[in-house]
Amino acid sequence: MSLLQAIFMGLIQGLTEFLPVSSSGHLAIFQQLFKMEEADMFFDVLLHLGTLVAVFIVYYKDIWKMICEGCSIIRDVCINISIFFKNLSHEEKKPYLRVVNNSYRKFVMLVIVSTIPTGVIGYVARDLVSMASQILIVPGICLIITSILLFIADRVPDGGKTPKNVTYTNAFVVGITQGIATLPGISRSGTTITACLLSGYSRKFAVKYSFIMSIPAILGALVLEIKDVDFSAVTGSMAVNYLVGTIVAGIVGYICIKTMLVVVRKKKFTVFSIYCLILGAFSIGAYFYLA
Repeated sequence: MSLLQAIFMGLIQGLTEFLPVSSSGHLAIFQQLFKMEEADMFFDVLLHLGTLVAVFIVYYKDIWKMICEGCSIIRDVCINISIFFKNLSHEEKKPYLRVVNNSYRKFVMLVIVSTIPTGVIGYVARDLVSMASQILIVPGICLIITSILLFIADRVPDGGKTPKNVTYTNAFVVGITQGIATLPGISRSGTTITACLLSGYSRKFAVKYSFIMSIPAILGALVLEIKDVDFSAVTGSMAVNYLVGTIVAGIVGYICIKTMLVVVRKKKFTVFSIYCLILGAFSIGAYFYLA
């Protein structure tokens, strides 16, 4: 892979990972129309790491607090287990600690609940998703579905839910939508943000929740991919090109996350809705034309 190709792939990854236009849908369409070869697995892993770093940079304060509170949750659960066994042998029962006692602990639990259905759907449907990527009409239909979801998102009344008010049922439903968004053409960010808004999340929190809940999903996918990477095939020049592409993906991803904050707050999804509709219709038309 040349340096120019690596930069182009990094640009596409950064743009489509966070803007609500479906990175998998674009990749599937480009591969089918232009007979492009898939990027090798190691570079794909690096591109996702680049966009993941962008999420960490934008939300580093929230993520750090969530890590700290997550460790505190584990500590308090262990203490409660200890109390449970002590209470079995003592007449005077000690009270248990309240584990979820602030907004960030609730945020951690909500993300865990969302990740469960995402992981199950992603694992069970992995072969179906791979097959769907080979049929041009599938990303076309899915992009039109994304277009409809984005159109709805701009017209959902503003909610006010923050971690304190969000229910675990809300989180589970949003996790299901993230799992479904593994289909090529279904935008992960667009789908999850729309699900959050329909669940009553505030617009600012909907964006934050969508991107932070993507972290365990992306990390899980990377763990499954990296075991199949052939590191011996990576030469010195390839490593430099990969590094540049990864940096490009991270920088563009950072810009796109910041853009999404404005798009959702000012209800500007319509332009992306129109784009997905046009690209989806083009993909369906190309499928029948090439058949």
